[in-house]
This record gives sequence, C-alpha cells and structure tokens, in this order.
Amino acid sequence: MNDSPYSISDAHRIEASQLDVPPRLLLGPGPSNAHPRVLQALSMRQVGHLDPAFIELMNEVQELLRYAWQTDNQLTIPVSGTGSAAMEASLANTVEPGDAVLIGVNGYFGNRLADMAGRYGADVRCINKPWGQVFDLDELRAAMIEHRPAVLALVHAETSTGARQPLEGVGDLCREFDCLLLIDTVTSLGGVPLLLDEWQVDVAYSGSQKCLSCPPGLAPLTLGPRAVKKLQNRKNKVANWYLDMTLVSKYWGSERTYHHTAPINMNYGFREALRLVAEEGLEARWARHQATAELFWDGLAEMGLSCHVERQYRLPSLTTVAIPEGVDGKAVAGRLLREYNIEIAAGLGELGGKVWRVGLMGFNSRRENVVVLLGALGEVLGRG
Repeated sequence: MNDSPYSISDAHRIEASQLDVPPRLLLGPGPSNAHPRVLQALSMRQVGHLDPAFIELMNEVQELLRYAWQTDNQLTIPVSGTGSAAMEASLANTVEPGDAVLIGVNGYFGNRLADMAGRYGADVRCINKPWGQVFDLDELRAAMIEHRPAVLALVHAETSTGARQPLEGVGDLCREFDCLLLIDTVTSLGGVPLLLDEWQVDVAYSGSQKCLSCPPGLAPLTLGPRAVKKLQNRKNKVANWYLDMTLVSKYWGSERTYHHTAPINMNYGFREALRLVAEEGLEARWARHQATAELFWDGLAEMGLSCHVERQYRLPSLTTVAIPEGVDGKAVAGRLLREYNIEIAAGLGELGGKVWRVGLMGFNSRRENVVVLLGALGEVLGRG
C-alpha cells in the first residue's frame, strides 16, 4: 500500500545509461578539443565563489587574459556564459537607444551583431562586403563620414568565412571620428595576432572554446577607458541586468560584491587554458597556428582543393574549403564523423553547401592532426 501524500508520475523517469562520449577529433569551427590539463583542472573540487582562494584565482585569470589580449584594460573579465553572451554584453553596455552603430557585415556574425544592436535600440547602419572579403581603410573612412557612428563593430575573425579583418589603422580612424571600436575575437584570441592596446581597440569579446582550448561556458570581455567612460555616463541603465558591467565589475573588481554565482570549475579550466597560453608565449603560439594552417593549405592544394578566402586574409584558426563541383559536402562530413571520428562543419548562411569549415585551434593546431585529416579527406574523396 502506498501511503505517500504525493501523486508521483513516472512518465519521464528513464533508466539512462552511464555517459559514454565518442572520441571525436573536433576540427570544426568550435568547440575544439580541450587540452588535457584543462580537463584535469575542471575536475578539481569546488570552493565558494567568494572564497579567498577563488578570489585569488579570479585575479590570476584577469591578468592572464590581459596578457592574451595585450591590453592593460582594468575591466577585463570572463563573462559567465558562452561567446554570444559577451557579444551581447559588448553591445548592451556601450549602446544607448538612438546611437548610430556602424557594423561591417561580411559574414554570419556581422549579421548577428546587427541583430543584437537593434534589440538595444541602436540606429543600425551596415556596410557590406561579399562573404570572405574584408574591409579596407578607405571603405571604412567613407562609411564613417556618411554615418558618423558612436560605435564601429567589426568581426576580426569571421567564423563563417575564415576571413581575418585587418585592424591596423582602424583605431586611429575611430578616434578621428570620436567613435568606439568594438571587435569580435571569438576565433582569434590565443591563435591569431591581437594587440588591443596598440590597435586602440575599445571593446573586444571572445569565447573559451576555440583557440584557448577550453570547453564552452566562459566568454572573455574587455572594455577600455573610452568604453568605460561611455558606460559610466549612460542616461539609462543597461537594459540587461545579468550582463550589466556596472554591476558585474563590482564582483570582479576590488569590491567583490556578490552579483551571481560564478561557474567555479569553468574558471578553474579557463585559468589553466590561459596559463598554457602564457607558458607557450604569444608569438610562439601564433607562429604554431600559422605553420599548422599553412601545412593544411598546402595539403589541400596538392589534393586539388581550394580555399574560399585569399591567402593573405585567411585565418590560421579556421579555413573554409571550397566543396568541389558534384561533391555532396554534407555526405563527406558525415562519413568523416562516422568512419574516422573527425568533425568538420558545413558552411553557414550564404556559404551553406559551398564550403567545409575546418578549425585548427589551440590544442588541435598540431601537425599530426593535419596529416590525419588530409588522409581521411583524401580517402573519402578518392583523392588520396
């Protein structure tokens, strides 16, 4: 006889098996495989999010992140969320209703920036280039003269196209027009040269899961002095409580005021990922990514395959490979996953069905991975 006072349904009570994850080699646009030392750090026991030991770790994370970005910005933190959370935070904190925001759209994530900026009441103005091309200074200057924006947003590393946007001189241009420079570094931080202070970047954001070799879940964000001043002088509150840096910065700053319960173990892993960057050194890390990418590009050429982006603008962390005429790109990616445990990705948006996206990022940016991928791809395509 059941004497329970509760009426319990077993409709959704399943007997789930023990978790068994396949050993994938993640060579898509992200996430990349986490470094073993990062995985080890993730498994360490928890402390509280205001514990003195965790506060010390927070300080180290901020310093290491400043090194990775080459910035002295005080407001430099990992947002508790994925890369898109820091993307949204960058706009939520710097855009006020009615602000003209000029966005360079040459891929999927430029469009996302435009969508997000519009949701915060921006007067969104877009300049467009074909997907895979980049903007030059003359084009940007002409757009600045026409639109007089409060913010210029550019994607430094466009994950949908594999194009790297040159930034030299753009910061000077923004200061000439009294405009903040905001950049997306999701697929470049830790793998591609980034010199935020030298390039006079005011706002940047990234993700933990690409060149930093950490699982997704934290999103680096940095605001320079000009961006902080604009934030402090807002007429209205930031329209997103969780991502309001006037509040979050008090948790990450000297006050250590409670804002939210930080993901403790993710910060353990992120600290280890940034420690790996510092151990290797930025120049050595950038050179490794470039050498690995060039080995891949040369191997593709030997196989008769071409890349979508001109070599001088290609990201070493993410390559878009043109799918040959008559080849079913989705079927090829499916075979690589089923038969070789290798993940590559299809194209996004305008490049859907036209390219494969191949990431060689962080821990995965190694010669042996290129050899394995080229061998498997050659076998599937019959070009080995």
